Amino acid sequence: LSRNSTYWTLFAVDDILGTILSIAVVAVPAILAITLHEAAHGYAALNFGDPTAKEAGRLSLNPVRHIDPMGTIILPGILLLSSAPFLFGWAKPVPVNFGRLRSPRADMVWVALAGPGMNIGLAILSALLLHFVPENTGLTGAVIGTGLQYSIFINVILAVFNMIPLPPLDGGRVAVGLLPLPLARGLARTEKYGIFLLLGVLIGLTWLGSAIGVGLNFFAGFILPIVDSVVNAITFLTGVTLD
Repeated sequence: LSRNSTYWTLFAVDDILGTILSIAVVAVPAILAITLHEAAHGYAALNFGDPTAKEAGRLSLNPVRHIDPMGTIILPGILLLSSAPFLFGWAKPVPVNFGRLRSPRADMVWVALAGPGMNIGLAILSALLLHFVPENTGLTGAVIGTGLQYSIFINVILAVFNMIPLPPLDGGRVAVGLLPLPLARGLARTEKYGIFLLLGVLIGLTWLGSAIGVGLNFFAGFILPIVDSVVNAITFLTGVTLD
């Protein structure tokens, strides 16, 4: 969203109020997106025969149950304060015992897709709800409209990012479920190192590109163009225009 938009102009009326609203319109849809993403994994696993998430008390819409101190609070905070070119983080993964699924390899794919699928569904719902936000209704309408627009972007970013085919991301689990067994086993073995490989690509390549004067920002160069395409498809299908 452009800082020159009508919404941000309204928020600038009062510095303290503007700061609170600026945080809220990002934080609320982000918390909903993360919480429902994780809950979707748990409910999908339960549907396919694995009650592990239910037994662990993770079939919950309480955001606190899904917060990972490092991935949800500390790392995003550090990146935000350091003016990094992207924000990165994660929630506490919902526990899934793939061995308890009725058809482990096939069901793993559906369980993994449930999270990104939920995010795309939330993005579409947010776009549809924009039709019901009256224009020129002052601060309340501006807050709701801005929050819904952020909800679209946040949910699409989560869906696209999580579909990178590298365990432990959802896309990696989908790939493990679909690839021939020898390749699937090799990819599955990278899971314990996957987060470090991902951080290396996101942070290391960006730093290297800045050092040598070459654009190597994986997030901006690869993820965001896909995000833009998905957002454009959603706005076209739902008939909304974003500021």
